[in-house]
Amino acid sequence: MSLTALRARIASLNDVLCATSLLIWDSRTMMPTGGATTRASQIATLTRVARDMLTAPETLRALEAAEAEVAPMAPDAQDRREVAQVRHAADLHLRVSPALIERRAMLRGLANAAWVEARAKSEFSIFLPHLELTVAAAREYAQAIGYAAHPYDALISLYEPGETCASLAALFGKLRTGIAPILAARLARPAARRDFLFQDFPEADQLRMARHFADLLDYDGNRGRLDVSVHPFEISLTRHDVRITTRTRRNYLPPALFGAMHETGHALYEQNVRPEFTRTVFASDLVGLYGVGGTSFGAHESQSRLWENHVGRSRGFWNLHFPALQKAFPAAMAGVDAAMFHAAVTQPEPGLIRTDADELTYDFHIMLRVECEAGLIDGSLKARDVPAFWAQSMQNHLGLTPKDDALGCLQDIHWSSGMIGSFCSYTIGNVMAAQLMQAAHAQNPRLGEALACGDYAPLRGWLRENIWQHGRSFTRDELLLKATGQTLDPAAYLAYLAAT
Repeated sequence: MSLTALRARIASLNDVLCATSLLIWDSRTMMPTGGATTRASQIATLTRVARDMLTAPETLRALEAAEAEVAPMAPDAQDRREVAQVRHAADLHLRVSPALIERRAMLRGLANAAWVEARAKSEFSIFLPHLELTVAAAREYAQAIGYAAHPYDALISLYEPGETCASLAALFGKLRTGIAPILAARLARPAARRDFLFQDFPEADQLRMARHFADLLDYDGNRGRLDVSVHPFEISLTRHDVRITTRTRRNYLPPALFGAMHETGHALYEQNVRPEFTRTVFASDLVGLYGVGGTSFGAHESQSRLWENHVGRSRGFWNLHFPALQKAFPAAMAGVDAAMFHAAVTQPEPGLIRTDADELTYDFHIMLRVECEAGLIDGSLKARDVPAFWAQSMQNHLGLTPKDDALGCLQDIHWSSGMIGSFCSYTIGNVMAAQLMQAAHAQNPRLGEALACGDYAPLRGWLRENIWQHGRSFTRDELLLKATGQTLDPAAYLAYLAAT
């Protein structure tokens, strides 16, 4: 019964993590601005409680007994994996002081409120002191958990286990070399008409269409909800309550639609984790103390990027669903057809905003952020110099210079959330999504026909079988190997980009 005792401890810990996630969700959607300071304290307290539960003597005794119980099992037995994950998380948190864990959680709450204000006013100086504290805490955390070559490696490992500065440099090098000629060739073509995307789109109508597309992809609204936030996100309070947000711009339509489809991809992953994994280590990130079921942030991003891009930006999708959009916005879409709309939302155009970026320029935004974070963590870049670094890097990567901080280094929520090290997951998700789609088509030759007819069940079924149901029970590369026969490889992604 030793494993049973450990599972009971982890189930209670999972409840605390989900309560923390609920407070975070509320802080980004419903909370009045005046609640930021006390909310930060509440989140910090619960995060410390979660850490204390994980490293408590009772948990460690149950863990030792469970290790003895599962020792005779096969090395890859699920029970052994379960216990090993708890051991890894407990050992990591024993290396980090409770005060640091609580301080980082407190910083997240305060920094997020400052970031929202700074972004609205486009004043980096408002966010700067919070960024300095966040970077200092991240460095301290990296030193505590340890690394082999670069302090940034420790932070990357929290989100994408196995990746390092060196491995990312190699991946980015291949992508930079492969994407550049594809982008140049596409930009040499006549540009698609896009003016109709910049019309008057009432928020209520945008949200109605965002919910429509989330429903089309099978987001279960009985186990979730869609709201508006400054930055779109998905958050899981177990598979029974998975919430998503999108954002609207009154005079630009795509963010609301594609933001909703992106977050729906995340939600489908969480809503389809095996029911028996609820409140277990396979549905919670005990290392990061997050209530998330995906095996890595990159694996999670593979699902959001797959549904947003491979499905939501496909010609077949808009052949079917453009009439509904045209009905919702008859004046803006007058004289526009499905082919024109598809061309507009897939037109490559270097821009300043990552979340608005087309597929051929998106990864350059990620490369910039990874370079910036690595410099902040090793000390070669000071927080006060981030705006200038950002402007120069944007010019180097995409030939653009942001006119203000809101269009530059203040556009993402990640730093205010303490998530330094997580940006690489977006590019890894892009690569993984292409590999998964290639394998799904190879294993089901009629998949393309089903998608063209608006039947998304075969793709959902394949992803549920190969990715979603497993939660955190396999590593990213184990999942890829089982589903596609190979580990992470950008070849399928570059082939996909060349064909779009």
